[in-house]
Amino acid sequence: WTENRQLPGKEASLFRQIVKFYETKQYKKGLKAADQILKKFPSHGETLSMKGLTLNCLERKTEAYDFVKKGLMNDLKSHVCWHVYGLLYRSDHEYREAIKCYMNALRLDKENIQILRDLSLLQIQMRDLSGFVETRRQLLTLRPAQRTNWIAFAVAHHLVCNYE
Repeated sequence: WTENRQLPGKEASLFRQIVKFYETKQYKKGLKAADQILKKFPSHGETLSMKGLTLNCLERKTEAYDFVKKGLMNDLKSHVCWHVYGLLYRSDHEYREAIKCYMNALRLDKENIQILRDLSLLQIQMRDLSGFVETRRQLLTLRPAQRTNWIAFAVAHHLVCNYE
């Protein structure tokens, strides 16, 4: 599966552009870039997933879930596919399912800051305080120089009434 995940230079660059387009809300451009990759690599899981995430932002929910599921089926060992699936669930307020997806993503990439951050937000939303404390501890361990990590860690402990 791993060799199937690695895209050649041009397509890898296009994939990074899809992510940029998604982050800057240029969804139509993102779809175009995804289609370019999928023309050559129709079963590339991470591209299928990102196309699904982009479709979700264009209010094409059914298609979005189809693409993300297909992406995941083509690459179950990709933290990107699991993270995207979690983002899709989160956008539909399916927080428990989103948390499961984030946990799967973290099994594959234990130190991914973005996934840890997304997970911590849902844990606090769902009032999983012990989970929140643990996730904030991991973030603090990974980035001790960031003041926000210290503050969030302190807040997490305050919420579980651990004032030590």
